[in-house]
Amino acid sequence: MKKIARREVLKKGLALGIATTGLVRGQARSRKLRIGFIALTDCASVVMAKELGLYQKHGVDVELVKEASWATTRDHLLSGEIVAAHTLFGLPFSVYTGIGGPAGRVLRIAMVLNNNGQAITLSSQDFGGKVGFKDLDGAGKAILAKKREGKPLTFAMTFPGGTHDLWLRYWLGACGVNPVKDVRIIVVPPPQMVANMGVGSMDGFCVGEPWNGVAVKQGIGFTALASQDIWKHHPEKALVFNHEFFRDNPEEARAITKAVLEASKWLDNPANRRTAAKVIARRQYVNADPSIIEARLLGVYDLGGDLGRHTYTDDYMLFHNGGQTNFPRKSHAIWFLAQYRRWGMLKGRIDYEGIAETILAQDFYISVAKELSIPIPNDDMRPLSGFIDGVTFDPKDPEGSIRKYKVRV
Repeated sequence: MKKIARREVLKKGLALGIATTGLVRGQARSRKLRIGFIALTDCASVVMAKELGLYQKHGVDVELVKEASWATTRDHLLSGEIVAAHTLFGLPFSVYTGIGGPAGRVLRIAMVLNNNGQAITLSSQDFGGKVGFKDLDGAGKAILAKKREGKPLTFAMTFPGGTHDLWLRYWLGACGVNPVKDVRIIVVPPPQMVANMGVGSMDGFCVGEPWNGVAVKQGIGFTALASQDIWKHHPEKALVFNHEFFRDNPEEARAITKAVLEASKWLDNPANRRTAAKVIARRQYVNADPSIIEARLLGVYDLGGDLGRHTYTDDYMLFHNGGQTNFPRKSHAIWFLAQYRRWGMLKGRIDYEGIAETILAQDFYISVAKELSIPIPNDDMRPLSGFIDGVTFDPKDPEGSIRKYKVRV
């Protein structure tokens, strides 16, 4: 925090300031704890922890709260209306740096909820027959041709500085398209993506499942690629806590995290995924066709258009992966901050490691995981690879890594 340009952070903080009510220190464990989620397939671990009785097992009474958007999730986390939430891994960093919230406000990441399982959907009307699966060259040519015609395209993501924002920008950059100069990017809540594409509000979007699968089923769009094609095993959602609650109620925070970790292990048993799909498809959760949820949970993608089907074998949506998924890595946090720099969202000096340590509750996670006999990965701060453009990112040299990108601001 101290190395970010303070004037910029304070300015953004005042502009985006959100009132907070806080939480009473050490409130009784018998109270009901509210946890937020968005209607996405990867809310599964938070939901199944409730459905399987795991919160109760660990001594906490949890009420799940269906949120309308990531912005309302942010607001409710900051105000203490919810104590924790299923949210974008990038959201706490976006808020803290003033990109997507009041600068300097802290939200704590206790664990990563999942890897992979998002996608970029393109409009069948605009791109059908022009762009193949994982076709960077075809997509880039089609997008830039529209710009030359004076008809720049509009793409949607779900929150500024969030995962979907960065997957979309990274894909565009890999296609040779500058997301700042060549297209327009707008914010649309996940459950509203398909309807907005249907009425022509955007030409493509990046969102979590099941909404990419729903667009295919309705014939509105096709899957250009999945997020694991952009960065294999990327961090996606996180279990994020209100800072004051996390600080003042460590035992309840531990109980919630244990329950979600146990649900994550349960979800990575293939035999349980069909059951999970039926449960989270219910109206009070995702409210979508369970067959669409199930197929992509199992890695089977009907791509739409004339692209056929693609099956992911080891890099579909993962919730635990023997503990590899859930550990919150500093290297991942630094990658997100570097992408903010790449696209001009952050200027001035950035304290990459300091911000990562402020947001990530690594010691907390390690303590909880050890109690559950979950192994701790030893790969943090190693160079990151598996990106669609072939670039290797060194978290120990983020500024040097940024200079490797051909497309940047």
